[in-house]
Amino acid sequence: MANFIVNGLLKASQAILDFPTGRPDGELVDRIHPYRKMLPFMMRGRNESAVYYDDPAKAEKLLDYIARAEKAWGIDVNITHCLVAACRIGLWENPKMNQFISGRRLYARNKSEITFSVKRKRMNKEAKLGAVKLDVNDRTETFRQLCERINGNIVVERSEEKTYTDKELGIFTQLPRPLLETALNTLRWADSHNLVPGDFIKNDGFYTSIFIANLGSLGMSAGYHHLYEYGTCPLFMMVGMIEERAVVEDGKVVVRKMLPVRWTYDERIDDGLTSKYGMKSCRNALENPEEAFGPIE
Repeated sequence: MANFIVNGLLKASQAILDFPTGRPDGELVDRIHPYRKMLPFMMRGRNESAVYYDDPAKAEKLLDYIARAEKAWGIDVNITHCLVAACRIGLWENPKMNQFISGRRLYARNKSEITFSVKRKRMNKEAKLGAVKLDVNDRTETFRQLCERINGNIVVERSEEKTYTDKELGIFTQLPRPLLETALNTLRWADSHNLVPGDFIKNDGFYTSIFIANLGSLGMSAGYHHLYEYGTCPLFMMVGMIEERAVVEDGKVVVRKMLPVRWTYDERIDDGLTSKYGMKSCRNALENPEEAFGPIE
């Protein structure tokens, strides 16, 4: 009997070891400090390890840049476009921000991807929220090209056509509650063991580097957002409407237009210094758009 139990435990252990460590969306980061290896076991969820930062950006140059871009290009350019552009620079300059925890392991994401929320119908308070996920790996893509690509995705999201997310949610929500809970638990288990197909991950907006919510477009202030336990997103950027604030510059109090930016950061992916540099890259881009996004031609 004892031998049967021992053999069973050995087989179970081997089965666990046989689960793949590679994922379609990332590569295992194994050579890290033992303390960092322990963190996912000490803090099992993203919201147990969430750190909140307030990092507002001066908005005068940004507003001027947006106005000139819209006039020169004749396309919709707004704060959301600039947030996406700033975040992709932050990811490019600070690759350790582009990591995530899954199955108590640290992975380096093999793409830079950004998801942002959008109202399904413009300025309609009854409209549901949608999400657009963008691959932002192409470093030759200009800011104008990025804006045009974002606008194209927003048109699709606001159309009557069902998106991938609509279809996915439509299938899940047809299930009775016990089956729905079982299905989601099975999906989480499969994800933690790297068994979720790449096509599913590719199209799901919660498997992303950063999630952006621009509440300023709705005339709202920025809050501190939780991290989603579903998916692999370790960073959430919430932005509020531009407001005038008193700030100290060269020992004098002046009034500046400020863009409220609040971050939620999963500290298990890397230490606070990485988050500092990442936020600084994004803020510098927003405060100096001409240099970061390129001149308006």
